[in-house]
Formats: sequence, structure tokens, C-alpha cells
Amino acid sequence: MTTENTSAPTFRYSAVTFDCPDPAELARFYGEALGLPVVFSTEDFVLLGQEGAAGLGFNRLADYRRPTWPAPSQEKQAHIELGVDDLDAAQARLLALGAVRPEFQPAPDRWRVLLDPAGHPFCISTLA
Repeated sequence: MTTENTSAPTFRYSAVTFDCPDPAELARFYGEALGLPVVFSTEDFVLLGQEGAAGLGFNRLADYRRPTWPAPSQEKQAHIELGVDDLDAAQARLLALGAVRPEFQPAPDRWRVLLDPAGHPFCISTLA
């Protein structure tokens, strides 16, 4: 009879990666918004992060198609939620960095939906 090691491997959340047409542009946007430095970069991939914390990656996709949120013709692939202290001030800062505010806002008094430079929807909220 053989004894197998049945202990489960340890997993750590290390990063989430967004597909986009220009990794450097999207990394600049999120890096400035979140105060995260570039920790790895090639022409086709950029990773933002800080030692000991999960990061954000941006991967070049040659046939990338922008989400059309809220229209369903090109669904959003993912989105992130950002906690902020002041919705109006945070929105103004993100718009200055290159975000776009779509007209449709499901609950603008509680959270705002913005689009990053590659068209990914993301939310800012004082609830987080």
C-alpha cells in the first residue's frame, strides 16, 4: 500500500489581466489612477503591482473588440470595482486620465460606471 500526499496545494490570487489593443496605454491609465508601478513590461504585456499584493495585467489582443456596454452587441468581458472617498472628485480625476462616462448610469448617487481607454466598463463607489 502506498501513501500519497493528499494535502491541497496553496493558491494565491496574483493578478487579473485585461485584453486590450494597447497594453502600455491601459497600464498608464490604471497605473496613474491606482498609484501602481510597472513591475514587468514587454511590447505585448504590462503588469502593474506592488510587492506582496495582487497586480493588474494588460495583454495585447490583435483582434480586440471594445465592449459596447450597456448595449449587448459586444459584451463586457470583465470589470473592476474601485472604492473611492468622493464620487465626484474621483470621476473628475478618472475622466482627466482618459476614462469616458457613458450616458446610462444605473445608480449614479451610489456608484458610477466609467469606461477605461480600451472600453472596459468599471465602477467607482463609496460603498467599497
